[in-house]
Amino acid sequence: MQPRVSLITLGVTDVARSRRFYETLGFVASSASNADVTFFDAGGVVLGLFGRKALADDAQIADSAPGFSGISIAHNCRSEAEVDAVIAEAVAAGGHLVKAAHKVFWGGYSGYFADPDGYLWEVAHNPFFPFDDAGRVVLPPPAAS
Repeated sequence: MQPRVSLITLGVTDVARSRRFYETLGFVASSASNADVTFFDAGGVVLGLFGRKALADDAQIADSAPGFSGISIAHNCRSEAEVDAVIAEAVAAGGHLVKAAHKVFWGGYSGYFADPDGYLWEVAHNPFFPFDDAGRVVLPPPAAS
């Protein structure tokens, strides 16, 4: 397998409401979107919004109660000030502040918000992960073996 993430799909309770939330944050819906599913270009990865029950049905699993899913989506920023601005924008758009941004043990600066369905987003400035010209995070090279 060639390692990559192509699409992240969030099972949401109201596709239209979630679409409005993400559009308020600057995401632009693809023309492939419709009333049942929305697709956004997220910088080389697609963010999809699909009805929660429909997503569970598609995977042939039971829909379980929302709660901590053991996953967060991250948005990296170029500065601490940008982290604060992104979190403020998400809260103003209807998101919920989970953890105010602050300096963290690994040398960066981060905080969390949740979207209207409770999906966690970490917003972080990591001074050890620069960006390329397209705005994608550049990881350090693999360790020598």
